[in-house]
Order: sequence, then structure tokens, then C-alpha cells
Amino acid sequence: MNKIYPSAAEALKGIVADGQLFGVGGFGLCGIPEALIAALRDSGVQNLTAISNNAGVDDFGLGILLQTRQIKKMIASYVGENKEFERQYLAGELALEFTPQGTLAEKLRAGGAGIPAFFTKTGVGTLVAEGKELREFGGETYVMERSLVPDVSLVKAHRADKSGNLQFRYTSRNFNPAVAMAGKICVVEVEEIVETGEMHPDHVHLPGIYVHRIVLNAKPEKRIEKRTITEKAGV
Repeated sequence: MNKIYPSAAEALKGIVADGQLFGVGGFGLCGIPEALIAALRDSGVQNLTAISNNAGVDDFGLGILLQTRQIKKMIASYVGENKEFERQYLAGELALEFTPQGTLAEKLRAGGAGIPAFFTKTGVGTLVAEGKELREFGGETYVMERSLVPDVSLVKAHRADKSGNLQFRYTSRNFNPAVAMAGKICVVEVEEIVETGEMHPDHVHLPGIYVHRIVLNAKPEKRIEKRTITEKAGV
């Protein structure tokens, strides 16, 4: 089975549709599948629900899908870098399901592991727990959280072999593995593709069984949200 596609647009062809639930890897602008996000925008699909740690910035990452009003709901833990997100949310144009960061990671991991729900103390007594089942264990109250299983997952990795085995680089190994595992269909954007067997087994961070389609983006833009430079004496 050939998993390699010639472009991001081709990799999404036939699997994206209006109203789908999308999982998107990355943390801030680190390790985001930027070419796949742009291709999703260009596909014109509407009324999407996006699962991501954050919503990108105004003109990059998931922010470009907010600009085109293709996202109707976000499931996220942090949204503070996107003014258009703020505007749409406060105007009632965008639904938001705030989820604590660790809970969001576990909801995706559980989805990939076939676990439908789990209990956690995080969020008990807050808005996070409203409308959810509560249960006591060992004299303490826990809230039940349902797992997340996206229709399509968009993921960024550093390297893939032709069987889809993935290697992540540094902090791009954030939400990407969990998002990849959780998706019914997983599309991965990589900077390098090698032959099957060329990667050392210890360098494989996620097995190819989770990966359905691969696209090469050898020179991603890799923007930085906020560049901070330390001033040194005499400079």
C-alpha cells in the first residue's frame, strides 16, 4: 500500500468533508502541520470542529481556518495568542470547549488506545465538570471525561519511512503522537522520507500502523510566536 502523496492537497483528497471532527498536532506554532492546514483551508470544507492544544495565531496555523470561518467549534486548552479567535468567541460566532491541557492529552491518548472514557480530579468543582458524571474513589470526587476520536488527524513529524513509521524531532513530540493515534484517518506531514528499514528501530517514535497518508514538506516555514533575545553586556 502506497502511503506517499505528491502534495498536501492530494493527501486530503477524498477524506475531508463538511462537519468533520479534526485533530491537529502541535503546541503553539511548534510542530504544527502547516502545509496540511493550508490545504485544508483551500479544500473549502466548512463547519469543522478542531481539536488542538491551541488555535494558532491570526495569520498562521489554525488561525487561517478561523479567518475563513471554516471552524465552528474549538476543543482546546489555550487560545490566548489569537485575536480573531477572541473576537469570534465573544461575538458568539465560535463555540469553545475549554479542556485542561493534561486532560486534553489524555482524551486523545485514550481515544487512540480504544478507551471510551476515564476519570480525573482535574476540573472538579469548576465549569469544566458541569454536565459531566461525577464519581467517588477513595473518598475523593472525580469527573468522567470522554475520549476523543477525530475523523481525520493532521500531524507533523520530522521523518517517516515509506511504511509510515515516524520520528519526531525535539518538542514537536508534543501532541502529535497522541493526535496521530486517535484519528480514524491520520495524515502526516514530514521533512524527510526514507526507505522502509532505513530508520533504526530505536528511532521510531510511532509505528506506521497509525499512519494512512504521508506528504513531504522539506522546507517548512517554522514560525516563532514570540522571539525573546537575552541582552548581553557589551553587545
